Amino acid sequence: MRRLFLTLSLAALLAACATNPFNAWNVQPGESRQDVIGRLGQPTRVVPIPGGERLQYSLQPLGRYAWMVDLDGTGRVVRSRQVLHAAEFNRIVPGQWTRDDIEREFGPPARVDGVSSWNGPIMTYRWRDVDRSDMFYWVYLDPRGVVQRAHQGMEFINAPPDRAF
Repeated sequence: MRRLFLTLSLAALLAACATNPFNAWNVQPGESRQDVIGRLGQPTRVVPIPGGERLQYSLQPLGRYAWMVDLDGTGRVVRSRQVLHAAEFNRIVPGQWTRDDIEREFGPPARVDGVSSWNGPIMTYRWRDVDRSDMFYWVYLDPRGVVQRAHQGMEFINAPPDRAF
C-alpha cells in the first residue's frame, strides 16, 4: 500500500511539473504574446503596465512562485522574472505603495486577512528563500489601501510538536 501511495504521489508531482507554467525562465525577449501563452498557458492575470501589459503566472495560494512576463505595446516580451523573493519584496516602499502596486508587482496574494490589532487588510504571500525555507511575506495596508509595513516570516509546515509524547 505504501509503495502504491509513493508511486501515485510521484506521478502527481510529475504531472504538476508537466503542466506547470513556470518554465518561464526560458521566455526570451522579443518572443510574441501568442508564443508565451502557447507555451505557458493562460496567465493568472493580465495587468496593464506603462508601455504594455504584464502576464502574471502565479501559484498562489499554495505555491511559492510567481512569474511576471512583461510585454511591450506590440505584444513582444521585454523581460520575464520570478518575483517572490527577498530582493523583489525589498522594493516595497511603505507609505507610497498601494494594494494595486503590490498586486501588479507580485500577483494575487495567497490570502488577505484581518486581525483586531491592525486596522486594515493584511496580504500574505507564500515564497521560498535562498535556503529553500518556506516563508510568508506580509503586507499591511491601511483602510485606504496604502502599505504601512511589510515583513517576512517563517512558515513552519513541518515544525516539531510543542511537546514530546
